[in-house]
Amino acid sequence: MKGKRIVPLVACTLVGWVLGDMTTGIILGGTLEMMALGWMNVGLAMAPDTAIASVISTILVINTNQGIGEGIAIAVALAAAGQALTIFVRTMTVFLIHRADTYAEKGNMRGIEIMHITALGFQALRVMIPTFVVVMMSVDSVQAMLNGIPPVVTHGLQIGGGIIVVVGYAMVINMMSVKYLMPFFFAGFLIAAFTSFNLVGLGGMGLVGALLYIQLSPKYQPKTLTAVADGGPASLNNNDDLDA
Repeated sequence: MKGKRIVPLVACTLVGWVLGDMTTGIILGGTLEMMALGWMNVGLAMAPDTAIASVISTILVINTNQGIGEGIAIAVALAAAGQALTIFVRTMTVFLIHRADTYAEKGNMRGIEIMHITALGFQALRVMIPTFVVVMMSVDSVQAMLNGIPPVVTHGLQIGGGIIVVVGYAMVINMMSVKYLMPFFFAGFLIAAFTSFNLVGLGGMGLVGALLYIQLSPKYQPKTLTAVADGGPASLNNNDDLDA
């Protein structure tokens, strides 16, 4: 499941369909989808939990007749809380991975399948249990519970998250290990840090930069064109034809 995320537009629409208000689900899901475009895993940095944010916020908005603005505020808070829950669940699955390795050494394919299914079950319970609890509560109770988290805890998580992001970028740099592409990496980092472009805009700029690099770099030019540009045999033959 690493590198994948729940699409808010699909999740909110399905929840709205079940609750009988698909229009609200689509509107809320579309709004959350635009926000989630900027949520991604970078190295070891865990992105906010779009699954819990999408499902629970849609339930609260529809069942309590809240507005889309209130739903967005609730979704952002739930995404941050679900981020810690995701880290906890994935830490638990480490035990299952070691068990799967043991079964692999013994050639027990059935045991490996059970470990995989159990890990997926933990991921399902990660969303199902909080959703069931929230259904039994009101919006005010959920918001009060989230606001009741001590500032020292939230500030500590922010500092730890910042450190993890730095480690994630360091891992990306080590994996790239291509010196001639490093200027593009740092240029993209500076543009993302000092502008308000989302991932769609940054991706478009990266695509344009890649196309320009391929067109202008001699490394990707045909050998015949390179020989002509360098005054090689092809250009000499053309000059001889003109002299004749």
